[in-house]
Amino acid sequence: MSLPDMRFRAEQHLRRQLDFQHVRTHGRRHDCGAFMLWYARQAAPIAPVAAVPAASTDAVSPDGATPAETAPRSRSHQKKSASGPIPARVGVVASKSAVGNAVQRARAKRRLREAFRQHQLRVPAGYDLLLVARSSLNRLEYREIERRFADACLKIFPAAKA
Repeated sequence: MSLPDMRFRAEQHLRRQLDFQHVRTHGRRHDCGAFMLWYARQAAPIAPVAAVPAASTDAVSPDGATPAETAPRSRSHQKKSASGPIPARVGVVASKSAVGNAVQRARAKRRLREAFRQHQLRVPAGYDLLLVARSSLNRLEYREIERRFADACLKIFPAAKA
């Protein structure tokens, strides 16, 4: 029997501001006391626009850019994995006003990311989560943070495995 892969991969991170905004505007929230858990289905990936071939390789646009400089770039976060659905992604927010100085913010974010990593199988693929730390987070023991996250996931996603 092999253990499930519990790594926190790069494709599981929310990185773009648009992704954070999508969760806040289209998602729902669950109050976990020391942190707020926002969740939403992932936005449909934007299909890359096909580049129009230039008549000549020496062509230059009116602003002086070459075709290679103006061609649309594909975004790695929009690629679907060949093995199946896009995994659940998470973003963590710890503001200076809510949590404190840089050391406290880093600790809060580390603890929330670890809670997600340990319980990522409770979140179905295709969802984005946003964890917003509050001032009381760093006063809790890690086990309590982990328990609150797991309980919230069970309540929000009752059919998920783990």
